[in-house]
Amino acid sequence: MTLGILYHMPFWQTADGTLWEAEGSFARYVDSLAPYFDRVILSVPVFDTPPASGSRVTAKNVTLAPLPYFPGPRQFYPQLRSVQPRLRAWVDQCDVIHLRVPSPAAIFAFRLARARKKPIFLLVVGDYEALLPHLGYTGIKKALFAMYVAFEEWAVRFMTMRALTFANGRALREKHEAHGATVHETRTTTLSLADVASRSDTCTQPRIRILTVSRIDPRKGLRMLPSMIASLKSDGFDVAIDIVGPPIGLIGESERDAIAADAKRLGVSDRVTLPGPLALDRLMPMYRDFDLFVLPTRPGEGIPRVLMEAMAPGLPVVTTDVSGIASLITNGENGLLVPDASPEALTAALRSLITTPALRQRLIQGGYATARAHTLERQAASLMQTVASECGLPLRRPDAA
Repeated sequence: MTLGILYHMPFWQTADGTLWEAEGSFARYVDSLAPYFDRVILSVPVFDTPPASGSRVTAKNVTLAPLPYFPGPRQFYPQLRSVQPRLRAWVDQCDVIHLRVPSPAAIFAFRLARARKKPIFLLVVGDYEALLPHLGYTGIKKALFAMYVAFEEWAVRFMTMRALTFANGRALREKHEAHGATVHETRTTTLSLADVASRSDTCTQPRIRILTVSRIDPRKGLRMLPSMIASLKSDGFDVAIDIVGPPIGLIGESERDAIAADAKRLGVSDRVTLPGPLALDRLMPMYRDFDLFVLPTRPGEGIPRVLMEAMAPGLPVVTTDVSGIASLITNGENGLLVPDASPEALTAALRSLITTPALRQRLIQGGYATARAHTLERQAASLMQTVASECGLPLRRPDAA
């Protein structure tokens, strides 16, 4: 049986046939589903010029049905006429179709698959409607993006009402259930059991190293991080932060430059580092070099997978109580939730972690338990059990792959 997976995360293929993804989280997700099928075909954009590094797909039964490269909807829609035949050929090769949404090509693939009576299942991983107010667009850009969001909202609602649907976290599940869809809640993850560490404490060295992993754009709330570092420094704490991740488009580059400018203005430019993106294969070992993790994200996503990535190597987590995050993190047990993404709230939470070893240690142990409960293996098994049952598919057992 052949599974087709569509998403907008770009890939590339090397001369030896190996498939690579720049970020790595989607590559791991593909690897987790591959053992349940004889073949997996990815309908994804392919880089014109591949990045210098990335994370490879390890499963041997995964191939590409390449789409032209598009970093976003603005580049996708002018190519739609040439994309349609490729989607049609891809659908025809597959026995079951899996769409991660929202994604520009998803509604077009969905209609093709429905016309051919192919089983379809969706995974909702984001909420453009919720993030729209937090983007810095103005004028015609704001109006055009609002139009695109309205179309995507219609498309996702149309699909969730007509196909087996999973959603990343409680907030996305409840949103689509409110529209009348039947939705299975899940939590996307990148972890295997081998990623879970055993250290019992952090913050044991003179300098406290704080980590943020996030795409850089206005919805992530990263602009407040230099102020947070400046406040902790003025309180007498020797702290530094690395903000790892790629800027998303021109607005992300502007956000990155503004973060660097704020750090310089506040006198903490030597304590705020923006190293850019790192592939997951390089990033996962790096988590263990840090003491605390902070993510001041705003509404617009399900459950950021980086929260579990930080828990696995024993980093106490501070993040905001938005979207589906509260369905993963219980305040004071496996992380600290702040009610709003403000420098003051983040500073207070981090100060309490730095000064209270018992709290740190409790969150570390709670984080380990959460990470172990949400591995790729468990997530894939749960997804596939539901897909097999509701779609009537005779899927392979992983131990027989």
